[in-house]
Amino acid sequence: MSEESTVMLSALQHYLFCPRQCALIHVEGVWTENFLTAAGRQLHERVDRRGGETRRDVHLATALRLVSNRLGLTGVADMVEFHRHDSPTDEKGCCIAVKLSGRNGFWRPFPVEYKRGFPKAHRADEVQLCAQALCLEEMLGVTIASGALFYGETRRRSNVAFDAELRSLTEDVAAKVHELLRLGKTPPPVITKGCRGCSLFETCRPENVGGRDSTRRWIRNMLEGAGV
Repeated sequence: MSEESTVMLSALQHYLFCPRQCALIHVEGVWTENFLTAAGRQLHERVDRRGGETRRDVHLATALRLVSNRLGLTGVADMVEFHRHDSPTDEKGCCIAVKLSGRNGFWRPFPVEYKRGFPKAHRADEVQLCAQALCLEEMLGVTIASGALFYGETRRRSNVAFDAELRSLTEDVAAKVHELLRLGKTPPPVITKGCRGCSLFETCRPENVGGRDSTRRWIRNMLEGAGV
């Protein structure tokens, strides 16, 4: 699959948080950093710098490149833990573990995504993590039952089960992001309590009823009225 037909894994998280934010970033190429995004970036960078290491029965792989041709997704996993397993299959005969180069035995992948803040009421973080699991499943030919979200403010992990509901939601969001990018149009703003914390707030200006689109229409109307 060509790069033009794939979308970033992060776009799914952006879309569930706010479709307009997703379009501003992934259609218009707008990005502005604030304290929150800077702190999040630094957390990711600290994880990435750790590199690969093995601790007894767990191998840690950081900054692992992911891709799903089926869903048209690409991105980088903060960390994938590979847990040593006695066999490549579970009690139902499903393949759950793989061989790793230079290491004996079988290893079960377990994706871990690092987030700066707190667990959220919406499922955007869970969808991003599930998308990583779907990529790994396609790449490795395994079934991944769960992963984890690590939140910097609580310093704790939240385990996430990749059940049928979350998988279906993730695939649905991936399809909607592809459609958003195909249309190339930025949706109008919808004001929520999360707007003030968004790094794109000053660019989006959601308090303006039509946002940037209304501004563009106003400028266009003024120019047309002036005969320009």
